[in-house]
Amino acid sequence: MIQRKPAMKYFKYGSLVLFACAISLAASAQQTITIREALDQALRNNLQVKQANFQSSLSEADVLQAKMALFPSVGSTIQGAKNWGLTFDQTSGQLINTSITSAGASLTGSLVLFGGFQKVNQIKANKLQLFSNESNVDKVKNDLVLSVVTKYLEALSNKDMAIAAEQQVALSTEQLEAQKYNYEVGNNTLADLSQAKSQLATDELNLTTAQNAYDLSVLDLKQLMEMDPINEITLEKPPLPDVAKLVSSYAAQDIYKEAVARYPDIKVAEYNTLVAKKNIDIAKGGFYPVLSIGAGYGTNYSSQAVDLQTRMPISFGRQLDQNKNTNVFAQLSIPIFDNYQRNISFKKAKISYESALNDERLAKNNLNKVVNQAVLDLRTAEKRYYSTQENFKSASDAFEVLQQRYDVGLANAVELSTQQTAKNKAEFDFIQAKYDFIFRSKVIDFYLGRPITFTD
Repeated sequence: MIQRKPAMKYFKYGSLVLFACAISLAASAQQTITIREALDQALRNNLQVKQANFQSSLSEADVLQAKMALFPSVGSTIQGAKNWGLTFDQTSGQLINTSITSAGASLTGSLVLFGGFQKVNQIKANKLQLFSNESNVDKVKNDLVLSVVTKYLEALSNKDMAIAAEQQVALSTEQLEAQKYNYEVGNNTLADLSQAKSQLATDELNLTTAQNAYDLSVLDLKQLMEMDPINEITLEKPPLPDVAKLVSSYAAQDIYKEAVARYPDIKVAEYNTLVAKKNIDIAKGGFYPVLSIGAGYGTNYSSQAVDLQTRMPISFGRQLDQNKNTNVFAQLSIPIFDNYQRNISFKKAKISYESALNDERLAKNNLNKVVNQAVLDLRTAEKRYYSTQENFKSASDAFEVLQQRYDVGLANAVELSTQQTAKNKAEFDFIQAKYDFIFRSKVIDFYLGRPITFTD
């Protein structure tokens, strides 16, 4: 039994080498995605960004439509008819009881000179709505960038924890082989061997959990990029900033002052308030008279039209020339009573304005709250990073000491396994705290309007 230990050890290491080569070959066929590429692909393909752009384009068309409403409207009508029986022929001025063929054409144009400035205010309102929708595009993109960075760092954190879990599995496997050997030669009890098997099972479960967490975060990232989930990708680890150089001493009120001036969510709320205010002017314009002018031109033809002197039918072309008529008109429409529809519209416009003002205040309050929370989270993440770093160092030192004591018989397998579990947990906590500290720092950069980069 003792003689087979080296052969089994070489076989195990050879298997690990083959497995690593297989993983390397599989990874070479996968697409490598950098965080910059993930951001670019998400901004290019994300359906929410596309939807926001469509809405902005519709608003741009609304502005053009409102501008064109200032121009005169011109319409043309061409008609033809065939009648049988008793009818009055307007062209010949006769009551006729026979078949008659008639035709006519007209061209009419009109222009509103004054309409309570509703059209002008509608142009202004549509422009403000366009600005709001353009800001909403920026808002959607900002939210998407933060989500992509979150998922990317989360995936890297889970990957590092999976690597740490693999190392622990390798260590536990080696310890189990040693326990088997010592048990076979009578140096250890069955309880020691069982404890080693239990430790390996625990570490394998941790590895499975970490791998599943990594796969899930990558799947979330693919969805943000609108990528087919079946596409295999690997994430390139960016040059992470030196944690010791990260700044954590921020004043929340200073960040808020910077953010409120450029944050898209606030811009959207502010423009929506201006749109609602302009809608009050539009509704108010409904109480004014509408003055419009227009002109028209027309002609017609009848098969029953005859020359009064010769009693011969008049030709088609001659009738079109003789029957032409031109008119101009001016019209003043005065609103008197319309079942309080204008009053109700005006009241609703004022309520909508107050609601928009409230939404703007709410957006600013939420931003202030989020910024303060981000500053607190950054400080907490910094403290957690240094505490977990110290805890991991202490747990690693304690494990090494206990390993040495165990090797000389001064500690049992239960004590060694307990300390190894504590070390594993401390390492996982340290990895999570490191990435959380980096992410919280990037959130502050996000609110300050700085580009999210991962250089020192």
